[in-house]
This record gives sequence, structure tokens and C-alpha cells, in this order.
Amino acid sequence: MTDQSDVTVKLDDRVRLMSAVLAATTHPDKAQLIKRHGTHSHARNTRKYVEKFTTHPAVQATQAMLDQGAPLEALFTLALLFSWPELQLETLPRWVPAGYNAQLRDFYLVSKLETFWQTEKAGWEKALKESHNVFKAVEFKKFLQPFLGTIEETFTFMPNVSYPADQELGLRFGKEVVCLVPPPMAWGDSPPWPYDEATQVTMSYRAALTIYARILLLSYLRSNAAQLAEISKNDLPLSDHFKAQHPTWEDQFSMLFCMAVVAMYLEAHVNEGEYKAYVLIEKKARGQALLPGTVSVMRRYLQEVGGKYNNLIEFLPFFPKQLRVAQKIVTL
Repeated sequence: MTDQSDVTVKLDDRVRLMSAVLAATTHPDKAQLIKRHGTHSHARNTRKYVEKFTTHPAVQATQAMLDQGAPLEALFTLALLFSWPELQLETLPRWVPAGYNAQLRDFYLVSKLETFWQTEKAGWEKALKESHNVFKAVEFKKFLQPFLGTIEETFTFMPNVSYPADQELGLRFGKEVVCLVPPPMAWGDSPPWPYDEATQVTMSYRAALTIYARILLLSYLRSNAAQLAEISKNDLPLSDHFKAQHPTWEDQFSMLFCMAVVAMYLEAHVNEGEYKAYVLIEKKARGQALLPGTVSVMRRYLQEVGGKYNNLIEFLPFFPKQLRVAQKIVTL
């Protein structure tokens, strides 16, 4: 690695506002029902602070959108579309209730969020500093370019010590790809780890690289839709369970691809121990038995791109067969 990084670390008050509104909905309780987890002290303080605003129109409208199945990614991307601090947008998306931006603006003002954030700024500043430590010398673009070609997008990492506290979000905002990530989750109800805790740094790498790679890959595949339609006629050698979770060829390949590039990055730019640990966790804890075979095929692609293949889309027709062969070899 060099001292230069292609990941910008920053905070955004529009994102923090949406997170505070989310704290006043039923989302935090529902997330705990899915999996018990400790939350950052700021997240807990935020819930206490906004609990008196649960009937505010902005909270009620957000709750209604969540109940109707609006993804968190959609809500946070919407937040980034608003001007700040006016929260103006020329045209709201059709799925957003009329006047929602004005409701958010009113929530921000009546709750005096700016004052609250000032009292809580130490937690945000610490998360920002830790994240700078993690990403101060990464070169994700250089690593991804042999797969995805020239990358014009900006990579942004936003630490999130509020909500959602149990999942990272990938957002695309113009030419910016944003990774919104809570601190690394600890066991049970224990508070999360610092972002730059030595044993947890690779978790931030995994989260960010997975999001950047997935968003750019899906865009790449959609820009080659005609070729993909033919390629996807060849089934991937996946379990019925995997196919049920990821029903389209596009989604199936993107999952395999992202896991493989994370593993390869850890091996090339961190150390072999972290690479092996990641592969083991994915295989044992998450049932991703195809990961070693996928890594083998992707390594072969890197050896042949620029020669046998000009780019990834030319290679993909051969991927299913090569994955079958590679998987047989690695399981011998």
C-alpha cells in the first residue's frame, strides 16, 4: 500500500438526520428481534433523545414507508438528494409522501438535533478518526480495475454510530458510491468495537469493498445487458438454498464475485492469515463453500485478462464451467 487512499472518509448531516428519524421508528426494536446486538452509546442516547418525537409527521411518514417495504438504502439515498440544510428537492420520487422533505426539516428544527449532535460530537469525531486510520492507505480502485475497467466514481466511507446499527448500507449518489457502516459488532449485547481495533480492521475493508464492488459490478453488468442475457442461460453450480436467496444469475454472480475480491484483497494487501480467516468464516459460518473455487477462477481471469480475454464480460461465458472444475479440485 501507499500513503495515498482512494476512499474519502466523512460525515454527512443529511445521513445523520435520517438516522435520527429511524431511531424514533420501530426499526431498532425489530432489528434486535432478528439478532441481538449491542449498539454504540450515541445510538442509545439518540433513541432516548427522540422518543418524545415518535408522533412527529416525519417519523410517522418514515414508519409508513418502512411498513410498505421501502429499503433503508432508498431512504438514505433520498436523504443525500436533499439540499442542506434547506432539505429542498425539485421533485420527490413517487414513492415518497408529499411534503416529506418539509416534515424532515421540521423534525430537525423542533428536535434541536444540531444542539444534540454538539453534545454528542465526541462519539462522531472518534468514529471519524478511527475510520481515517483504517482507510488512510487503501487503493481499492487500482485493485478493482482489472475486473471492472476504469472507475470514475468516488468512493466514500461514512461511519455510522447511530442507526441502522446492525447492517451496512451501500448508496449510489451521482458519481459517488457511499458505504455507510456501523462499528464492528461484538458478541451478544456487548458494545461494538472501534473501527480501527486491530482485530476488526478487516471487517471495515470487507464492508466497504463488498459495497463498492457490488454497486459497480451491477452497473457494469446492466451496461452489457445483451451479452448477459446469453451468458445467464448457463446455470451456475449453486445449491438450491443459494439460488432461493439470490434468484437471478446477476445477483448470484455478484455475491460470488464480491466474496472473492474481498478474499483476494486481504491476501494481496493485508496478509495470508486474514485471507484464510475470511475464507474459513465464509465457509463455516455462512455456508459459502464455493468461495475457494471462485477465488481460483478469478485468479485465473487476472492471469488471462488483456490476452485471452479483453474484459470481464468476455470471460463470463466460461465462468460456470471453470467454477465447476475449480470446485472439484479444491475439494479433493
